[in-house]
Amino acid sequence: MTAARIVSGRIALLLAGLLALVLGTGPAAAQVPGQRHVQMRIVAESDSPAAGSGVAIALVSVPDAGWHGYWQNPGAVGTQPRLNWTLPAGASFGDLRYPVPERLTVAGIMNYVYERPWTLLTELRVPAGLAVGTRLPIRLAIDYLVCTREICVPEKAVLTADLTIGDGVIDPARRAAFDGWRRALPKPIGSPAVFQPGEQLRLRVPFPADVAISTAYFFPLTEDAVDYDAPQTIRRDGDAIVVATKGTGRPAVLEGVLATGQGQGFEIRATPGVVAAPAEPAPIRAALIAFAGALLGGLLLNIMPCVFPILSLKALSLARSGESASHARAEGVAYTAGAVAMCLLLGGVLLAIRAAGVAAGWAFQLTDPRVVLLLLVLTGGIALNLAGLFELPTPQVGARSGRGGAFATGALAAFVATPCTGPFMGAALGSALVLPPVAAMAVFAGLGFGLALPFLLLGFVPALRRRLPRPGAWMDVFRKCLSVPMFLTALALAWILGRQAGVDGMATGLAALLVAALGLWWTGRRQLRGLDRPWWPGLAALVLAVGSAMLVHRAPPAGAAPTGIAGAEPFSEARLASLRAEGKPVFAYFTADWCLTCKVNERAAIETRVVADAFGKGGVKVLVGDWTDGDPVLGRFIEAHNRAGVPLYLFYAPGSRDARVLPQVLTPATLTDIVS
Repeated sequence: MTAARIVSGRIALLLAGLLALVLGTGPAAAQVPGQRHVQMRIVAESDSPAAGSGVAIALVSVPDAGWHGYWQNPGAVGTQPRLNWTLPAGASFGDLRYPVPERLTVAGIMNYVYERPWTLLTELRVPAGLAVGTRLPIRLAIDYLVCTREICVPEKAVLTADLTIGDGVIDPARRAAFDGWRRALPKPIGSPAVFQPGEQLRLRVPFPADVAISTAYFFPLTEDAVDYDAPQTIRRDGDAIVVATKGTGRPAVLEGVLATGQGQGFEIRATPGVVAAPAEPAPIRAALIAFAGALLGGLLLNIMPCVFPILSLKALSLARSGESASHARAEGVAYTAGAVAMCLLLGGVLLAIRAAGVAAGWAFQLTDPRVVLLLLVLTGGIALNLAGLFELPTPQVGARSGRGGAFATGALAAFVATPCTGPFMGAALGSALVLPPVAAMAVFAGLGFGLALPFLLLGFVPALRRRLPRPGAWMDVFRKCLSVPMFLTALALAWILGRQAGVDGMATGLAALLVAALGLWWTGRRQLRGLDRPWWPGLAALVLAVGSAMLVHRAPPAGAAPTGIAGAEPFSEARLASLRAEGKPVFAYFTADWCLTCKVNERAAIETRVVADAFGKGGVKVLVGDWTDGDPVLGRFIEAHNRAGVPLYLFYAPGSRDARVLPQVLTPATLTDIVS
């Protein structure tokens, strides 16, 4: 594994270690020393090749369920198989040909693998002058890596095949099998390709415009050429495909496989040159596509827990009010105007921030914990209103409202909905940020229009209003039920606040919500008693709650994780015995550079500052066993603990007789708990 690949993998681990922990929380694969998880066999296309001819040889590999092997370039983490052939005198093999690989991403780290059965093909060149009936024994010793998403195990296999010199006849069934395996191989493209190295590498591959492709991806074979973990942009440019991705070097030649979907691909050998970026879609077309995406996204937002209660109450208010058709249309227009105005306001502020040179995205306001606290108080207040704690005066979210109330409700729905837009609107809003300002604002308006569209249709289509349920006592029960999703929204905002401002910030936000709730409860009591100016307790409480936002600040970053635990030593059984004799607690872990799970655990748990501090206070000694090269001494120690590979994590408490075997997927809490 090259240094560049290790650095690439570790950067990806730093960004996505927690995701790998989520992906690897399933039960660990059963580990039986000596068991192979990929079954392999050698098959010759003809068992009786003619002297002086060539015969195709297949290495057929079938992985167990949940296991995978690696392509000749494994990607960011992994290793390609190593083959050692033993052949009769005068015989030789041609180049080994691999089928088109698959992509496997764990913790943001890209691997090029085979998760389904795969077959490698080569050609055995039979020496001339051999008599018919001469035996041709073939022996292959292969070392390969096999992994699940939780564990990696180096395996070995010795395969043999006996051929006999004959007439070269091929059985039809055998020929059909080989034809199928050949179809899985990448095909030569037949035309020269060109690549332009640099921070952004662009590769131009001739490809007819009338030939359809599904999901294209470039698998680089040349090492230190591209960042394996970086996304790739694939575009058609006339009779060519242009691949753009992050470059990491300036190789003399770029080789690889361009996959075009359904296991099909083409061998690429590109030489350096100038590759112009393909023309972008016309701005008007791009704007229309983004507008349509925003419209659909805004429409789907109405089913989100932060918007659905507001829409439902506005719809029921039409059913209960019994107003004229003109009044219903006016409310629909006012609600739509409020939603569109709020989206335009947020979009305009966002574009202004970006124009000032500050990186920001949609829902930028949620990156400020003070805004999150205000939203927490707001959604909590709406939930308490829906639960019947107090009644809102005009403008209001709910029963009696005129045009002003409808406008305010639409604006409120759009503002509260901003945390929910990501899953539906990522592409549309991302496009808006690169469009001209006028087109971008049209996209933001499309979001507001889509959000308001259901209520607007209720206002202008009498048939829809007639389908609304008749007013009755059930509406009060339904209203209280609608408070549940709003309370859940408030809970989610409290969690976001805790992530941004720490436990103290979350406590401040919950205290602000409590103060607001007490004031609103007092207001509700005064409303029930018919007192004048019932709103002064609620307003005073809201002012205090809003003012508390000034007390919340973003928590300081925890700091970069250390590159390792200070004082860690290489593992040896002698050193382990010495530390145990001294009565020291010992944490021993066994890792390898090619083990994806190992690297995730190290970055996300072992090498974190909280674990280093806990180990330092507890006097825990750390021993590291590096099994990258398959050290047989470490291998025997690992097998003694009923494991066939890494990772392996052991903790020896002072005075204990045996080691405590820790899970193969670690969290910082797992390690700090063993100290306490």
